[in-house]
Amino acid sequence: MLSPFKKTEQALKRSRETWFGKVKGLFERPSIEEGIWEELEELLIAADVGVDTAAKLIRATKERVREERLQTTHQVHAALKEEMIKILMVDRAELKSKAENISPKVILVVGVNGSGKTTSIAKLAYSFEQEGKKVLLAAADTFRAAAIDQLKLWGERVGAHTVAHQPGADPGAVVFDALQAAKSRNLEVVIVDTAGRLHTKFNLMEELKKIRRVMQRIDPLAPSEVLLVLDATTGQNGLAQARYFTEAVNVSGIILAKLDSTAKGGIVLAIADQLKIPIQFVGTGETLDDLAPFEAQTFVEALFS
Repeated sequence: MLSPFKKTEQALKRSRETWFGKVKGLFERPSIEEGIWEELEELLIAADVGVDTAAKLIRATKERVREERLQTTHQVHAALKEEMIKILMVDRAELKSKAENISPKVILVVGVNGSGKTTSIAKLAYSFEQEGKKVLLAAADTFRAAAIDQLKLWGERVGAHTVAHQPGADPGAVVFDALQAAKSRNLEVVIVDTAGRLHTKFNLMEELKKIRRVMQRIDPLAPSEVLLVLDATTGQNGLAQARYFTEAVNVSGIILAKLDSTAKGGIVLAIADQLKIPIQFVGTGETLDDLAPFEAQTFVEALFS
């Protein structure tokens, strides 16, 4: 089995061979000239880092050059990487302390249809099962019969229990039954799939709020985590999606799916900087074990390895 670094390195292959390979090339020059900063900004923006985050990175790096009197291109590149790591290290202390107090651990997974949500849930369930934990999946996306069937199928593949109702059923009722079942069977983790699209954005967000209220009737601390699945290939559009979901259900972490399918891995920096939401996992491929825990230093090293 590949290490998290190797998985992340493979997922970033396209990003590394395009925009970030060019960024690395800037620092293989014999000296730092003023024009390098403009070129760096253009490359970072092209890699989906975003205008504001790119400007922030360059400003911080230039300050380091001045204050620490950095002279070699190697030193400046190292400073840039350190500033990237700082942006990616969003504080997760509050999230961890809350999650530890809930049994079973309840993870609410949200995201738009087509983002890779259901597959990410399967990968997450598989990783818990590999740790020896018993998992229950709750099929609370009752608006699409295909979503229920897909989750049941994944549940069978990873060896997880699944609670599902008929298409069109009340998602809140599914979640209620799932939490009761998990408690009665002494299961350790409940992962809840949710709808990614209703008639209007307002309806979708209200439905997610309702599911959260139902959880809290059983455990006032639930959910342990609210994970938003974002499709890395959507780039800056993903930031708008994240804001809507965060307003509705207070997203505590992000699973960035399909990272291996984009050449613009810089979106990771934009998400961490603009939203201040920790990225917890990245999708690194199509098989069940292709989900890597996100670690800032590992990510940045893999981006330039």
